[in-house]
Amino acid sequence: QVQLVESGGGLVQAGDSLRLSCAASGLTFKSYSMGWFRQAPGKEREFVAVINWSGASLYYTDSVKGRFTISRDNAKNTVYLQMNGLKPEDTAVYYCAAKVPRLVGDSVYDVRQYPYWGQGTQVTVSS
Repeated sequence: QVQLVESGGGLVQAGDSLRLSCAASGLTFKSYSMGWFRQAPGKEREFVAVINWSGASLYYTDSVKGRFTISRDNAKNTVYLQMNGLKPEDTAVYYCAAKVPRLVGDSVYDVRQYPYWGQGTQVTVSS
């Protein structure tokens, strides 16, 4: 049984930092790309960042480039999202997700291509 468990969310002020963690179990972690998504109230879930199995390939949504950093520790089966310079518009529930890249038609941005999801952790940034 695959489990993804996020932690590290909280209430912070604008400009502060948080580090989210996602611990994975029940899968061969190093075979999976790991993504972070977020969902604000009344909005669709959106892509934030993704890291491939080795950590050599990283992608970010434009709004977090230069502020957020995704990383992974395959020995600990854990993926991280370091969030610096937080803004009120970053307020959302943050989810980690796992996928095996497709050979054809792969998209790191498509939520439908991620079969495994965590329960989410709330990040609230006050102004």
